[in-house]
Amino acid sequence: MPFLLAIDQGTTSTRALLVRDDGTVAASAQRELTQHFPQPGWVEHDPEEIWSATLTVTAEVIAIAGGAEAIAGIGITNQRETTILWERETGRPIARAIVWQDRRTTAQCEALVAAGHEAAVAARTGLVIDPYFSATKIAWLLDQTPGARAAAERGELAFGTVESFLVWRLTGGRHVTDATNAARTLLLSLDTGHWDPWLCELFQVPAAVLPEVVDCAGLIGTTSPDLFGGAIAITGLAGDQQAAAIGQACFEPGSIKSTYGTGCFILRNTGRQPVASHHRLLTTVGSRLGGEMQFALEGSIFVAGAAVQWLRDGLKLIQSAGETAALAHAADPAREVYLVPAFTGLGAPYWDPRARGAILGLTRDTCIADIVRAALEAVCFQTRDLLEAMAADGASPPTVLRVDGGMTANDWAMQFLADILGVTVDRPKVLETTAMGAAFLAGLGAGVYRDLGTIADLWQLDRRFEPAMSQPERERRYGGWREAVARVLTKA
Repeated sequence: MPFLLAIDQGTTSTRALLVRDDGTVAASAQRELTQHFPQPGWVEHDPEEIWSATLTVTAEVIAIAGGAEAIAGIGITNQRETTILWERETGRPIARAIVWQDRRTTAQCEALVAAGHEAAVAARTGLVIDPYFSATKIAWLLDQTPGARAAAERGELAFGTVESFLVWRLTGGRHVTDATNAARTLLLSLDTGHWDPWLCELFQVPAAVLPEVVDCAGLIGTTSPDLFGGAIAITGLAGDQQAAAIGQACFEPGSIKSTYGTGCFILRNTGRQPVASHHRLLTTVGSRLGGEMQFALEGSIFVAGAAVQWLRDGLKLIQSAGETAALAHAADPAREVYLVPAFTGLGAPYWDPRARGAILGLTRDTCIADIVRAALEAVCFQTRDLLEAMAADGASPPTVLRVDGGMTANDWAMQFLADILGVTVDRPKVLETTAMGAAFLAGLGAGVYRDLGTIADLWQLDRRFEPAMSQPERERRYGGWREAVARVLTKA
């Protein structure tokens, strides 16, 4: 039986998953990723560390599989928008990767909005002008790295998000990106599916640095034989949130999933036509298969699991994420503490890059348990913000929200999520659906799976959480959250 191999290069770790064709996990390996914060609001990764960890975890699971010949295809999924520039001749990055959370190009984005470009950019890309996306990161690297812009104009540099960089390294020089990642750069036209010359000029990104845009499944390239003891086909590519939607079998228009990793991201399948949001959600590519694009509405929350990581590493209030459920249970619900985790600004639907975090409602008897509970509740409140925006855009309320990501293992948080949304929450047996989605795409591209229906049949429910909070209580608590957010906003 051939295996599928998923490489999931995320914000805080790099992992590899070995998957059987029935969707069960045979093995996994993982390495944490160092976070670099050289200045307030700046977030960077070392591309060489990403590459080294990718080689290590991939080799570990290939050995368990019995060698390269046992792998039918590799699927790669990645932290989106994170920007890398490297030399075409040597493959050497010219600087650290600028991570999606990074806010250093806030002033450039504000200048573009002030110049009146926001509506035209949204019409072409489905996105807002924000430091979150890749275009202004590329321009910043070209302008701040000595000689980089001239080298780019000469065609000597290559840009890619993380999956593009990994494919280049794995194949020995194939320069591609898939449509889901391309759609997150502010440079892709949703109408044509190609790089847009007007956008490239606006954001001052030379077209010569851009990769070829390809489908999410198919023969994308083959690994250099010397890496893993034999060549392996790379047959799947997708950004992490789109991969999670595939792992959650959200193939029909109206189906919706929410992923809780470093950040939180809701995707709602809108079918073959892009649907514009009037409430500052994102219109994005959900997948491109056989040359045909499926679209989605997306809400992006920058801080979800990262808030728990901050409690552990920054404040030293906990030793592990596993403690949070018990602490939340122990907290007194009457002490209503709100944590607004705007550590890198606020994403949808506020899009305020200058907002900063706050803890409100502190009293003399506030304790660690209250702050931990507030951090978990903040993720759920932000999820409701996104669903409220989708409803305002005319979407019918979901009857079921499929959830995934490491944070969904927390039963307390998932029950509170169901309570504050008033919606049934379904958790699958495999929580790491991002990696599973990459494996499914690899299987589709390698011919292991006949079609999306075959993949949908593999999805399995682990637990269902039903709302138990009264409507008045739900609205009162959510009203308190909205008041807390209003305290940190810098935009009217």
